[in-house]
Amino acid sequence: MPTFVELPLELPPDLVHAGVGVHGSAGPHEVFRLPHLWQLHLYGYSGTLEFGGARHPIRPGHLSLVPPGTEVHFHYDAPRCEHLYAHFRLPGDGERRRLPAMQDAGAEAAVLSALLRQTIAACAQSPARASAELWTALWRTTGLAEAAETPSGSRHPALRAAMAHIEEHLADPLSVPGIARAAGVSHTHLTRLFREDTGHTVVGWVRRRRMERARHLLIASTLAIPAVAATVGIPDLQAFNKTCRKELGASPRAVRQAAGAQPLPRERLIG
Repeated sequence: MPTFVELPLELPPDLVHAGVGVHGSAGPHEVFRLPHLWQLHLYGYSGTLEFGGARHPIRPGHLSLVPPGTEVHFHYDAPRCEHLYAHFRLPGDGERRRLPAMQDAGAEAAVLSALLRQTIAACAQSPARASAELWTALWRTTGLAEAAETPSGSRHPALRAAMAHIEEHLADPLSVPGIARAAGVSHTHLTRLFREDTGHTVVGWVRRRRMERARHLLIASTLAIPAVAATVGIPDLQAFNKTCRKELGASPRAVRQAAGAQPLPRERLIG
């Protein structure tokens, strides 16, 4: 059974140190404890992490979270093993997020690696930014667990890659073959993955995501409607108006006017 930890994340972490750990040269087994600090490790090697009576296989791309005061045993499979690490305090005491102590970051490993490297780079120059980068990384780890707990299991890596590509390029022309190339699969395979996971075609998903972003910008910003249209990749105002009416039930101007002085809705934005 997997071991779980609970993190309060409503406040940014108090980062004490972050860096690249190099281990294994002193022997294949190390034991240590951080009495007052959390440990986050993103691994680039194979081995075993042991704590609390449980053994967790380490593989490249795996990520671990260890609570303060926990004695950990590392068993290394090679004489030189590197991982990215962050040692920090979590000052919040509100709602907690329950996460596996060890999980496979999968397609998110590259994003988490970039965030942790930015954390490391910012440590000496801007502690506030370093904490912000780490906070973002910690929230990204919650997404790993949430994806694993969905009824259909974790999403196919190609589907996650395609969705990430779409989010990054909503303002640009998007085609199914182009998205499939970015995800590393055929457009037929990608279409099947979208159908099975979301119930939408790829084109339907892109349209939905564009309209969710357009709705947010129409309600939450004063951005001119032509600029909103361009930002979501539908610069033709006639086409934008038609799509808004179909997907949001009203013209762009009507969507904005309907919000009026009402409080902004608490909507879940993907991306």
